[in-house]
Amino acid sequence: MQLKVVVIGGGPAGMMAAIEASKAGNDVVLIERMNRVGKKLAITGKGRGNLTNNIDMSDFIKNVPGNGKFLYSAFSQFTNRDLIAYFNSLGVETKVERGERVFPVSDTAMSFVNALQSELKKHSVTVKLNSMIKKIIVNDDTVDGVLLDDGKIIKCNKIILATGGKSYPLTGSDGYGYKLARELGHTIIEPKGSLIPLETYEKYDLQGLSLKNVSIKVFDGSKEIYNDFGEMLFTHFGVSGPIILSASAHILRLKNIDDRLKNKSIKISLDLKPALSYEKLSQRIQRDFEKYTKKQFKNSLTDLLPSKLIPEVIRLSSNEPNKQVDQINKAERDNLVKVLKEFPITIKKFRPIEEAIITAGGISTKEISPQTMESKLINGLYFAGEVIDVDAYTGGFNLQIAFSTGYVAGQLL
Repeated sequence: MQLKVVVIGGGPAGMMAAIEASKAGNDVVLIERMNRVGKKLAITGKGRGNLTNNIDMSDFIKNVPGNGKFLYSAFSQFTNRDLIAYFNSLGVETKVERGERVFPVSDTAMSFVNALQSELKKHSVTVKLNSMIKKIIVNDDTVDGVLLDDGKIIKCNKIILATGGKSYPLTGSDGYGYKLARELGHTIIEPKGSLIPLETYEKYDLQGLSLKNVSIKVFDGSKEIYNDFGEMLFTHFGVSGPIILSASAHILRLKNIDDRLKNKSIKISLDLKPALSYEKLSQRIQRDFEKYTKKQFKNSLTDLLPSKLIPEVIRLSSNEPNKQVDQINKAERDNLVKVLKEFPITIKKFRPIEEAIITAGGISTKEISPQTMESKLINGLYFAGEVIDVDAYTGGFNLQIAFSTGYVAGQLL
């Protein structure tokens, strides 16, 4: 039997759901509030389109701190291999880069957007742009239609809500899907920014400094709660970059996090030279000192560190910058080693949710069937993507969530 299906939201989850629902012979209408579909997808991976991650799917859940277990079924129904093969079949070739991140060979996320737009057209999905839903119409706990902002009503048998979260509101994700779901009795877990830059108490003069191959340990008091290796960035307000963003997803889940931040309990220990032990680093510094024996201390670290970082490292080591290198004793050298291996960063607060890559929180997973993405409260209502209370680390995991849940919702089981 042909069904009339309304998909609300033209992001990756919504487009995938619409395409899948249409493939089964249903009459599908995709409603998008922006002037084109895929706006947020177009800026993923810094515009290059980090589609998914190439690790084994058995390890995917470990990278989803936000209700990962809820996604077991969705991930098994549509895996990362399925997603890669899907886009390959549409003519979008992919490649695997550092950290097992999967990108299009074209190095532009628009390759994915264009491919999905072509599929929507191919499968006769009606796309209504610049249009918003004012209300989901329900009779006897079963969906019956949607009321548009222009007063028109579209009668339908099934609705897939894929409006995204609250991050990047300029792309259309401002949380209005939560309102629609709440009006139908669904529980909304408070939305918070995840994969979000962090403000620090320290005011280091390091704005714009990008570091590669560094490691961090995140502490709550004296307890280590997270560690990572990769790239990070110093900003005018604090820190950002891949390993910081993933750390934020872990930090936001701590109990009484606002109090912890206020009490300066959340600290990051940055290892600028993780490949070297304390002893090996000390030996390396000694060799540099021998090389620059007649120079001042401040001019002896150019082989070891970016020039922008040197003044801050010297200040933290409490060593005299104008002291001649051959006058530096072991204790002073040990201070330097400690700073390089334990560069201190104290987290003050999260940046605004609008700056987050993804939203933690949303429609409670307890009220959604994990096998079908259908609401347990309203018959014929399905959910997909970031509007659900699920979120993952950076590296392509969140887009996989969007496509997997969109695929499952589109089956309309």
